[in-house]
Amino acid sequence: MTFTLIFTGQYEKRAARFLKRHPELEKQYLKTLQLLEMNPRHPSLRLHALSGRLQGLHSVSINLSYRITLELLIQDEEIIPVNVGDHDVVY
Repeated sequence: MTFTLIFTGQYEKRAARFLKRHPELEKQYLKTLQLLEMNPRHPSLRLHALSGRLQGLHSVSINLSYRITLELLIQDEEIIPVNVGDHDVVY
């Protein structure tokens, strides 16, 4: 089963800003998105639910320092990225 990534205008702006600041991460970022579409539960993504003010969202790892927060709608097989950045930015 593959999932559909749905990019909002707000997320696209955040992602563009992130990639402008970290061009060296573009390959890892794109690989993360591809893997997310194919299998969001792949162990290398380290998918986990968030709590507190971000309850209802999930997070996946680009690498040890950078994350993508997302809304994961399993029933509709849709994934909506919300934010991308380092731990302090997205949390």
